[in-house]
Amino acid sequence: MEQFECISVQQAQSQLADNKALLVDIRDRQSYDAAHASGAIHLTNETLAPLLEQADLSLPVLVMCYHGISSKSAAQYLLSQGFEQACSIDGGFEAWQATFPQQVESSARQTAVF
Repeated sequence: MEQFECISVQQAQSQLADNKALLVDIRDRQSYDAAHASGAIHLTNETLAPLLEQADLSLPVLVMCYHGISSKSAAQYLLSQGFEQACSIDGGFEAWQATFPQQVESSARQTAVF
């Protein structure tokens, strides 16, 4: 595949439910920690090399950002790095959270405020 695809959150969820794709989230650490799609890998400059070494590049990689804009260039970049198929998720995390709130998790520890 030479060009990434844009897919809906429903299409992304379907591929993930069948374990036929890898989900990466390219948002900043604070946003990712606050909430992210269940099973999403936080993709940063630091995690890119290990991902490329360990991932099955024949699996589609689904790229999530805030609203589905910056994920397009990231998806294209991942294609150039060896993934056979890359998809940008339309609407990004905002659309995912609105559509699948039960499939959102937080890795940040909640601190009680007194």
